[in-house]
Amino acid sequence: MKVYTGTGDKGKTSLFSGERIGKSNHRIEACGDADELNSVIGALVAALGDADAPLTLELRQIQADLFAIGAWLATTADSTAAAVLKPLSDAPARRLEKSIDRMDAALDPLKHFILPGGHTTAAWAHIARTVCRRAERRLVALTAAQPDEFRGENYEGALVFLNRLSDYFFVLARYCNKLHNVADTAWEP
Repeated sequence: MKVYTGTGDKGKTSLFSGERIGKSNHRIEACGDADELNSVIGALVAALGDADAPLTLELRQIQADLFAIGAWLATTADSTAAAVLKPLSDAPARRLEKSIDRMDAALDPLKHFILPGGHTTAAWAHIARTVCRRAERRLVALTAAQPDEFRGENYEGALVFLNRLSDYFFVLARYCNKLHNVADTAWEP
């Protein structure tokens, strides 16, 4: 299978459901943000190395969840392709909540704002958090601009997941610093 097809050379791309739309379409922007976040998570996993195998598995599951969200974003709601997609549930967000609680229990209580950074893995987690927030904002804008297309449990589940995911990355950044014996840097106003 060739990587290049030439079909996008004039600024159009195909959705999973087959329609051709402009690459600057808000739907494609939302897909791109989810893809970028997935790539940042890949960099975070690479930076973690062998530091925490269960955490790596958890991050791989998050990447799979993001692929599922991307598939829904790339599929028109009333298309036949939508029927083959697995519905998005609240289970991924609940998994994130359990992970947040687990990591947070190992951390000292937060008493001040912290600056992004510390260990390389924490820095990548902070980058993931900010990219996740952008992806969430893009999906909120998309659902507001096209409420007839982006409605229902799948998109609501995606919004909840992205909201929880940014919280996850904040706690993960602190957890990565602890894992590597690096102190968080307090913001001094």
